[in-house]
Amino acid sequence: MSESGGTYDLVVLGGGSGGYAAALRAAELGMSVALIEKDKLGGTCLHYGCIPTKALLHSAEVADAAKESETFGVKASFEGIDMAAVHKYKDKVVSGLYRGLTGLLKSRKITTVEGEGRLTAADEVTVDGAVYKGRNIVLATGSKPKTLGLDIDGEKVITSDQALKLDRVPKSVVVLGGGVIGVEFASVWRSYGAEVTIVEALPHLVPIEEESSSKLLERAFRKRGIKYELGTPFESVKTTDSGVNVTLKGGKTLDAEVLLVAIGRGPVSEGLGYEEAGVRLERGFVQVDENLHTGVGNVYAVGDLIPTLQLAHVGYAEGIFVAEHIAGLNPPAIDYDGVPRVTYCEPEVASVGITSATAKERGYEIVEMNYPLGGNGKSQILQTQGAVKVIAQKDGPVLGVHMVGSRVGELVAEGQLIYNWEALPSEVAQLIHPHPTQSEALGEAHLALAGKPLHVHD
Repeated sequence: MSESGGTYDLVVLGGGSGGYAAALRAAELGMSVALIEKDKLGGTCLHYGCIPTKALLHSAEVADAAKESETFGVKASFEGIDMAAVHKYKDKVVSGLYRGLTGLLKSRKITTVEGEGRLTAADEVTVDGAVYKGRNIVLATGSKPKTLGLDIDGEKVITSDQALKLDRVPKSVVVLGGGVIGVEFASVWRSYGAEVTIVEALPHLVPIEEESSSKLLERAFRKRGIKYELGTPFESVKTTDSGVNVTLKGGKTLDAEVLLVAIGRGPVSEGLGYEEAGVRLERGFVQVDENLHTGVGNVYAVGDLIPTLQLAHVGYAEGIFVAEHIAGLNPPAIDYDGVPRVTYCEPEVASVGITSATAKERGYEIVEMNYPLGGNGKSQILQTQGAVKVIAQKDGPVLGVHMVGSRVGELVAEGQLIYNWEALPSEVAQLIHPHPTQSEALGEAHLALAGKPLHVHD
C-alpha cells in the first residue's frame, strides 16, 4: 500500500514561476500547500532561462563597452572572454536568488517535496509512492526546448540548456530560430567574438513583434556583423570533424562549430497521468477555460504547460490568479495583450499591447507615430539607435507600444500602464518626462499623436 503524503488545500505539481507563485499566494491566503518539484525550485526561468541568460547578456554588454571604450574617450583594452569567470558570476546570481526563494517558501510553511510527481486521480499527486491529496490541484510542469527530432549531442548540436553551460566561446555558430531565445544567444556570442548566422523560416527576426521593430533589429544586427537567412526553412544537419554542416531549403549550406536549436519550447505533459485523469491535451498543451480550469475536478493548469504566452511573468500571474480564484476572491481574467514582452539582445526589443497588423485585423481604424531615438538626448549619450512606435485607435486609446534600442526593456513598464489603463495619447502628452532620459521618447511619441509634435520633423 502506498504511504500517505498528507492532505492539503492545494497540491502544486511543478515549482517554476507559475507553480511557486500559486503556492506562495495560496499560503498567504491561509491554505495548506504542498509544492512538488523534481529538479530545483525556481524552474526554467531561474535555472535555465531568464536569469542566467540575462547574466550572459550583461557580461556581453560589458565586453562591448570594453571594445567600444575609445568612442567615449576611455582607454581600455578587450583581452577576451574568460568563460569560467562568466559562469561563476552567472551562477552566483542564480544561487543567491535560489536561496532567497527556498527561504521564502519555508517561511510561508509550504511543504516542498523533491521528486517526480504524477497525477494519479483528479484530487491526488503521487511522488515515489507517497500520495498527496489535494482539495485543489495546480499543474505547472512547464516546458522544455523543442528539438525537431534532431540528435542533440550537447557538443556540436545543442539547445539553450547546453548553451548556458558552454565552457568556451565557439568560433562560429548557426542559430536555428530567430525568436527570442535565438536572437539573445546570437547577441551574446557576437559580443564574445563569434561569427553568427541565424536561420529563420519566417520573413523576419522576432516575428511576433511589430514589423518595424523586426526591421530595426535586423538593421542593427547587420551593423554588428550578425548574419541571418530569413524566410529560409532549415532542411538538415550533418556533424563533421570540425563541427556541423547545415543545409537549408533551396540547397544553401552553412558550416559552423556549433548548431544551436532555438525553435521554441514545448510543454512537459507526457507520461504524467494527465490524459488518464481526463485532462484534455492539444499538441501536448493542457487545455483550460478562462479560469485556467481543466474541466476535471478541481484541477487547474498554469504557465508554459498551457497555450498562453511562454513568459515567466505570465506563469507567475497565472499562479496568483488560480490561488485567488480557489480562495473565492473572483480575480479579473488576465488580459494577455496587456503583458509586456522584452527580448534582451543588443539592441533590446520591447512591446506591450497589439501590433498594427492585429489592430487592423480586429477592425480598428488606427493612427501611429514612430519616434526615432536619434532625437532623444539620452539615447545619443548611450550611442544607441532605434525607435519608439505608438499605435492608437483613431480618436481613442493607445493600442500598442513598440520599442527598439539599448535598455528599452526598462521603459516598457510605462507602456504597460498606458495600454492597460486605456490612456488617450492626449492624457499621456500631459505627463512631464524627466530630462535627459529615454522615457522622453515615449512622451514625444504621445505628444505627436496628440497633435503637439515638438521634436518631430514634418
